[in-house]
Amino acid sequence: MKLTKNVFLTRVIIVLVFTVLSFSTPDNCNALFGKTPSYMNFSELAEEATPSVVNISTVKTVESGKRFSFNQKGFGDNDNPMHDFFERFFGGEKQRKFKEKSLGSGFIIEKDGYIITNNHVIENADKIKVKLTTGKEFDAEIIGRDPNTDLALIKINPKLSKLRAVKLGDSEILKVGQWVVAIGNPFGLEHTVTAGIVSAKGRVIGSGPYDDFIQTDASINPGNSGGPLINVQGEVIGINTAINPAGQGIGFAIPINLAKGIIKQLKTDGKVTRGWLGVGIQDITDELAEYYGVKDKKGVLITKVFPGDPADEAGVQPQDIILELNGQTIESTRELTSIIANTDVKDTVRIKILRNGKQKTITVKIAERHDEKLSFYDTQETEKADDLGILVAGLNPDTSYKFNTKETQGVIVTSVQPGSKGENAGIRNGDIIKEINHQNITSVSDYKQAIEKVKKGDTVNIFMKRENSGFIVVKIDK
Repeated sequence: MKLTKNVFLTRVIIVLVFTVLSFSTPDNCNALFGKTPSYMNFSELAEEATPSVVNISTVKTVESGKRFSFNQKGFGDNDNPMHDFFERFFGGEKQRKFKEKSLGSGFIIEKDGYIITNNHVIENADKIKVKLTTGKEFDAEIIGRDPNTDLALIKINPKLSKLRAVKLGDSEILKVGQWVVAIGNPFGLEHTVTAGIVSAKGRVIGSGPYDDFIQTDASINPGNSGGPLINVQGEVIGINTAINPAGQGIGFAIPINLAKGIIKQLKTDGKVTRGWLGVGIQDITDELAEYYGVKDKKGVLITKVFPGDPADEAGVQPQDIILELNGQTIESTRELTSIIANTDVKDTVRIKILRNGKQKTITVKIAERHDEKLSFYDTQETEKADDLGILVAGLNPDTSYKFNTKETQGVIVTSVQPGSKGENAGIRNGDIIKEINHQNITSVSDYKQAIEKVKKGDTVNIFMKRENSGFIVVKIDK
């Protein structure tokens, strides 16, 4: 059959289009059909973005005197027979100071020298050096830090050097499966480029109260911290921050939308101010939803109200369930924490709560969050051991640092009395208690109430997490 000229041309065009598509990434396909243009290959993308990425080296003063760490496995328990031996001969050794060097990454966001990086890259640094791709080095000053999100803003004086700033994208519209590129200095290997896809969004990894990470399989290693995660349009959509040491090829980045407001505050005020409601909260479980008559597990349960803080003054009570805030349905503790944190201090919010089966709207004036005040509340709740011989404390920056844990939910065992029921059952310092008799434990008050509910002679089932052992259950007869 003879083909007409138009039919022939149509078929040629179809073949050409499918040929191009077969060698294109999904985002390049978007470019072909009129959407946001993409770089046609990773080489072009790297060439455009790499000059904005910097190497950050720091020098910190660290105190160290003991030759052996008693926190390591094998020397961690006071019961270990070798503990007294090493403590006797090395425990009293005078601490010495030495300089510790470390490497990280960052990226230029303004041509006059402002650079974003991770807080843990520059925290407690005596000296910060920034090295450009040209090889030029500059001393940097810290403009501001936010440990809660692990973000920091530093600045160099470029003088006559021409700096190239990155373009900031929109992490909200980022989709799982899209291609991304990570640029940084893994293991001190300068300006390394790796590629992968977005594996997940909204990941909570227990690093802090505002966890909302982008997960990617683009290789991220020590030294990548603070470097950019870039989409195929050449825009930064995340700050590479953490890795999962137990799983190769899994990295986490802070969404750039979360960072934008924080960086703006750091540049203006040198610190971040967050809203504070003054309550302890937990997610609604299936059992709690049935007990309180909550549909679809929407809302969060108030476990405690801090005296004198906004919620207390407005009349909010423990066991109230927050259903909405300013008309927005609240589905999780993470969502509520984020909304309140981003609410301006002194702003007034309307909270719809469920109390005794009836809905009620309460107006609350938001205050400023002070993390040290929150730590004080938790640490003040523990004064003496309970009937099991266990002392616990709330999880806060101080206890987390002392016991080297990143857990954010539960209470931590700080002491176990010798010969007590707790010690005989195998409870150890540093154990994170998550539940007692299937009741969620989110604070010291929760723990005390749960223990007091158990009658003499009944069994206390303690569900907890132990470092290097995972989740375990301990049973104790009270």
